[in-house]
Amino acid sequence: MKIAIIGAGGFGTALAALYGQRADDTWLYARRPEMARQLAETRTNPVYLPGVTLPAAVTVTGDLALALAEAEVSIFAVPSQAMADTLSRSAPLLGSALAVSTAKGLALPSLFRMSEVAAAVGVDLVQLSGPSHAEEVGQLKPTAVVVAHPDAAMAALARDLLACPSFRLYASSDRLGVELAGALKNVLAIAAGILDGLGLGDNVKAALLTRGLAEIFRLGVAEGAQPMTFAGLAGLGDLLATATSNHSRNRALGLAIGRGETPQTVMDRTPYVYEGVFATRAALALAERSAVEMPIASSLAHILFEGCQPRDEVARLLARPLTREDQTGP
Repeated sequence: MKIAIIGAGGFGTALAALYGQRADDTWLYARRPEMARQLAETRTNPVYLPGVTLPAAVTVTGDLALALAEAEVSIFAVPSQAMADTLSRSAPLLGSALAVSTAKGLALPSLFRMSEVAAAVGVDLVQLSGPSHAEEVGQLKPTAVVVAHPDAAMAALARDLLACPSFRLYASSDRLGVELAGALKNVLAIAAGILDGLGLGDNVKAALLTRGLAEIFRLGVAEGAQPMTFAGLAGLGDLLATATSNHSRNRALGLAIGRGETPQTVMDRTPYVYEGVFATRAALALAERSAVEMPIASSLAHILFEGCQPRDEVARLLARPLTREDQTGP
């Protein structure tokens, strides 16, 4: 089976290593020619995924048409804000390939989920999401994720085609919920990192994640998602991994902010995409559209975009009017 992986960042490289080990005909597309050459020659990606070597079964190319030609599965592992351009260039080349997205984000300013971005160019996406740090996937450490599509047969097909001994897949019909959960947990990962950077302890971080998950749940259900999705791999599972791990880029951004750096300083000095920054803007726009209150996301926006101090925002959240937990409000 030919698998084409579009995007040679950390997760794309990890998937290439995973499926190359399975001895599939695996192709990895890098948009920048110099990166494609470096990956092909050294078989390593020191910037985005150090410590992982690509197997011999992986062909690296900078030619998108060559990568997608006759592929049975095409996996789009690019940042959410690059998905529209990537899919528009890929759509005429896909043929009958099963198209899968791994991007955990929402497009700005449209607020489109990745499946909506794809639908605009005639592509029907399966969404893959869940706790899956690239570093661990590429090293073949045990991982479990979910693949989602409204057509249960499509989700099951993706599950069966992409499962590996170290990469367990579950199928879901709630693509909308899986997409929202995957994007919105990055907001909480930045916030959790800020608390760690401030040294405020485990109690408040546990409270943040619990109440933050309640915010995500309220917004997701208001948008039409199934409630249980947020207790699954794409929701609680991915939140736990992203908000607590040293592998997490979004948590690392928050950690630096909590230690006194400005958000822009951190983003300027690294090549990484911090999906949580885009997701914070998108979450608040969705919340306004759906009339859902998201106080934690709002406080994070004050820090990221308005220069407010993290300790002041923590104090503001703690000073909010007291309420009940056993109700759906904030």
